[in-house]
Amino acid sequence: MQAIFARRARLEQGWVSDLRLTVAEGRIASLQSGAAAKDGDTCVDTLVPALANLHSHSFQRAMAGMTEARISGRDSFWSWRTLMYRFVDHLTPDQIEAIAGMVFLEMLEAGYASVGEFHYVHHQPGGQAYDAPEELSTRIFAAAAQTGIGLTHLPVLYSYGGAGEQPLAGGQMRFGNDVDRFGTLVEAARAAARTALPFDARVGIAPHSLRASSPDDLAEVLQLQADLPVHIHIAEQPKEVEEVEAWLGARPVEWLLDNAQVDAKWCLIHATHMTDAETCAMAETGAVAGLCPITEANLGDGPFNGPAYLAAGGRFGVGSDSNVRIALAEELRTLEYSQRLRDLARNVFIDGEGSVGTALYLGAACGGAQALGRDAGRIEVGALADLMSFDSSDPALCALREDQLLDGLCFAAGGQVVRDVWSAGRHVVADGRHAQRTQIISRYRSAVAALLSAL
Repeated sequence: MQAIFARRARLEQGWVSDLRLTVAEGRIASLQSGAAAKDGDTCVDTLVPALANLHSHSFQRAMAGMTEARISGRDSFWSWRTLMYRFVDHLTPDQIEAIAGMVFLEMLEAGYASVGEFHYVHHQPGGQAYDAPEELSTRIFAAAAQTGIGLTHLPVLYSYGGAGEQPLAGGQMRFGNDVDRFGTLVEAARAAARTALPFDARVGIAPHSLRASSPDDLAEVLQLQADLPVHIHIAEQPKEVEEVEAWLGARPVEWLLDNAQVDAKWCLIHATHMTDAETCAMAETGAVAGLCPITEANLGDGPFNGPAYLAAGGRFGVGSDSNVRIALAEELRTLEYSQRLRDLARNVFIDGEGSVGTALYLGAACGGAQALGRDAGRIEVGALADLMSFDSSDPALCALREDQLLDGLCFAAGGQVVRDVWSAGRHVVADGRHAQRTQIISRYRSAVAALLSAL
């Protein structure tokens, strides 16, 4: 059993002082406020539930900064996607593992305890299968095991190149599976995860999107859910909405809610372009909106319909998607600022009154944990010990009252304030650094150098 002593901590009922917390078998075993530290305790300043990063394509981290030069008349999400397809054609299994290790390291040091890896690179360049269909999934597992991050692995069904069952082409060939082959992949990945990963790991499913699937395939693949998370890209771009509506006769969110049993096990990624009716209907399902504000800003997706969604009781979490930048507080900050810029207002992403930073941070903690199927997102006896400590004496925070600390964390601080992270009780970041930082970065640099020489 390990013990943590925090000068202050944010519990469900609010802030408490001098909290002594014990961890057994990855879960919070006891909580005692007004306590004193004991010999051997890990002592921290401020303890909060750690967030889940609910949406990641780890391999895209290696192309961060490569698509920021303007091409006259052509720049959009769709031109970025074309460049991504060319990039993915050169990745080897060793490079995928090394890049994922770097991404998971950065996430942990940023304060995330877990990740939902939306994994859609399954095959060799050109689409030929590996001898083991789960080959590239096991590379993600190896990176998760090395770093200690909590993993919800989400193998992606990607059957078509566009709305209307268009054929796969180019880089998409590495993603492609029909439902039967996908089922084999999922079962193999689940078997591998049971031996390669800790007890808190999950292997859900991810139909990539309505445009990369079909109504019949979606209905069939949901038979593989097994009461585990289901993630799907939905309504990210206006062109996507238009194409799906022209094909299926309804907007993407509208069609999905009418044709699938969407519930609290689902996470709808982006859901950027919704009507007010769709926004309220999605909130009522109990599903989580998976928001990726930095990537959505980078790709020019547009802002989420936050006020209406929160007013309808909607749940949300955040992810780093393309991993162009991995920064927990900046993700939450960008989410709120996108709302302010659209509405020409301040303090928008909150239902009612109060601290916006608290609403953002604790809302994302609960929603992210739900989306990943993790019993976490709160400091409570029995919950997974997904925890983060930060330093309130940092110059960015030292002037703030206790009730302003989460505002400061979201809007004023940088990543340097994060001091410790525990993932299901695994103390993966101490004093702001991961224990295997040097080795992971070295391997990443070697992998990227080899990749660049092949491009």
